[in-house]
Amino acid sequence: MPLMPVSQLLAENPSAPPSTVSALEVLQRFVGQRRGAEPVSDFERFEADLREMVREVECEVLAGELAKLDVDVPVVEIEGDAARQVVRCEQEYFTAAGKVRVTRSLYRYPGGGRTECPLELRAGMVEGRWTPLAAKQACWVTAHLTPAEGAELFALMGGMSPSSSSLDRLPKRVGGRWEGAREDFEHLVREDEHVPDGATTVAVSLDGVMVPMKGEGNTGGGRQDRRGRKGQHPGTFRESSCASISFHDADGERLHTVRFARMPESKKRTLKAMILEEAGRALAERPELTLVKVADGALDNWEFLTEELPGGVEVIDFYHATQHLRTALECVHGEGSAPARQHYERLRLKLRDEHGGVERIIRSLRHLRSKHPRNRKLETELTYFQRSRHRMNYAALLEANLPIGSGVVEASCKTLVTQRLKRSGMRWSHEGGQAILWLRSLIQSQRFERGWNLLVSTYRRRVTIPEGVLAFPSRKAAGTVSA
Repeated sequence: MPLMPVSQLLAENPSAPPSTVSALEVLQRFVGQRRGAEPVSDFERFEADLREMVREVECEVLAGELAKLDVDVPVVEIEGDAARQVVRCEQEYFTAAGKVRVTRSLYRYPGGGRTECPLELRAGMVEGRWTPLAAKQACWVTAHLTPAEGAELFALMGGMSPSSSSLDRLPKRVGGRWEGAREDFEHLVREDEHVPDGATTVAVSLDGVMVPMKGEGNTGGGRQDRRGRKGQHPGTFRESSCASISFHDADGERLHTVRFARMPESKKRTLKAMILEEAGRALAERPELTLVKVADGALDNWEFLTEELPGGVEVIDFYHATQHLRTALECVHGEGSAPARQHYERLRLKLRDEHGGVERIIRSLRHLRSKHPRNRKLETELTYFQRSRHRMNYAALLEANLPIGSGVVEASCKTLVTQRLKRSGMRWSHEGGQAILWLRSLIQSQRFERGWNLLVSTYRRRVTIPEGVLAFPSRKAAGTVSA
């Protein structure tokens, strides 16, 4: 027989009123009944019902423990500041097992202002409604799935079942709290980390990817509806920025990577500051590391890498270099033509494998220019190789087992940004997008646990009862499971 919900079991046992029978007692009674019973006919239903019964026990225990954290006295001190009780009422909270309702007291400081809840401050409730574990799970899920998909997943898995709107709001609010003290948080996260054993190289790379922004560029010229009202501008694309700091051993194997991304910002200011902090910490700890800076040919990237992160080896990403080579040859031989492919494959190998290979490329392109002096695209690509030749010593880099490509940061652009922020129909505010990028950066850099613990600690505050203050008589805190 399938297992019945707690409410049904209680209804079939009228001699034991619900107010006196706990969910734990009901579960224990049922487990006793199942010993020696016939096998169930629908095991999936049995498992689902059993999980629901255990969930109700969990909620009951959690509600009771939260109630213990309530303070019911006329006056409390919160981090040393006195506050007076103004109201006592029930509040619904999200726990990892489901919603619970708890009676709690609210206090206000002299002179007015917002109320404070000792229960929430002592438990470290996140944004006033979520237990730390529930908030952690919700943020991790929304870092990977849309709020609607996250709500569906939670409903399928059992336990808490937050709405999609709740899952949409939480990361924004938590992310805003992180942003408010981002530099301090990142410093504390780095304090617990060290350069991987065996690392001989630290590679720094940055790139960008276009993301769809919500309402950007709206000039009031949107389409009109049937009543002649102007609609909202659908948005535009702007460049978010990604960076990676990766550590490699003497054989060129990648040992660990720190990834981070930022929503569109002028000159990538915040991202560049983060790069300097990350790379600076690694080089301060291990000055003997070989610094390799890899990027495409964008002038802004190289002005930053050369001037603000001096020293080391500078490398134009090999893939980008070959794309320019392909363009140069196709503008002469024809796009996709056999001569263009053959010429490209021959020169690509020379660029990668021969010492001074870039000089061979430049000579070949000069020869083509002499035959096609009016080909402006060819002239542009020739200039690209001439300007970047000092960053294209690929054969020497490969012999030293140093990276020649920005594949790590290219992958970061894809996994941090594209896979989550560029799904069909999406448009992002700066706040909403950065909340997701912050979470995904921590997760993919193996920093989520440490970063989350630091953040959650800011929701807890010290609550004490002043000497001589007595509790109200004949009042007891209560916690219940929500229906």
